[in-house]
Amino acid sequence: MITHLSELAGMAKKKARKTIAVAAAHDREVLQAVVQAYRQGIADAILTGEEEKIRELLREEDCDPGQFRIIPADTDQECARKTVEAVRRGSAQFLMKGFLGTADLMREVVNHDTGISGGGFLSHVMFFEQRNYPKLLCLTDGGMCTFPTLEQKVQILKNAAAVMKRLGYNRIQAACVCGAENVNPKITATTDADRLTKMKDQWEPINMNVYGPVGLDMAVSRESCAHKHYEAEGAGEADILLVPTYEVGNGIGKAMLYFGGAKNAGMIVGAQAPVILVSRSDTAESKLASIALAAITAEAPGGENETGTV
Repeated sequence: MITHLSELAGMAKKKARKTIAVAAAHDREVLQAVVQAYRQGIADAILTGEEEKIRELLREEDCDPGQFRIIPADTDQECARKTVEAVRRGSAQFLMKGFLGTADLMREVVNHDTGISGGGFLSHVMFFEQRNYPKLLCLTDGGMCTFPTLEQKVQILKNAAAVMKRLGYNRIQAACVCGAENVNPKITATTDADRLTKMKDQWEPINMNVYGPVGLDMAVSRESCAHKHYEAEGAGEADILLVPTYEVGNGIGKAMLYFGGAKNAGMIVGAQAPVILVSRSDTAESKLASIALAAITAEAPGGENETGTV
């Protein structure tokens, strides 16, 4: 079971080497992470974008541009389209956003005719390593689905659980984070949480326990549970934090990063291939961890899943 982000690279190296397709790869920080992933044996790369700038940036990293396939593209839309096309053709097994807008890339990912959504429900998972928490904490969804319905929350939980399984987690504890532990018919987050906990037929086949509504403190702290006499299986030991809205997830995640000094790695899941959406403020360590995470969860070259169906 993976408990630290630094372990992701080691796990990725043990699997079949993948290829990452980078949209608008003319970005120094992104290329630094791609070069590290290549040198560590995690992934090869297909780079789309401004060809001469990409070559120049690679040389500045003391890397031979000839090690990578570079596909010229003049616009953000063209970068995104050619990157998604590489995955559709099987040349690459996952995607990464470079120097272009998230909307430009995702528009091509979900394109009905040429995209790679495959009819799946897309959601964002972000893994955090905290100094005072003994394992990785998966936060979802703080980057894709803004106001998920009850049905969408079911899919968000299943998407997150599938990734946790790939990381070696057997029994998964998922907390439905709300502002309070009481079910209030006027607060949708609490009624959704209550209904989710009762969907045993959804969770038992994937060996996941879902509990809530529960405050963030009691989701991750057994001491808080003891003080407030909150008892539920998995309480205080969450693997997954299901948040009620995008803003809640975004706020918790950034608080962990900027106030808690956490490390992070994340991606969009649910499509035919993982999609890494990095921020320019993400560290090189975070970007590399995200590449390793995607390499672990992506299908092996040729379409065969290395770990079987989750």
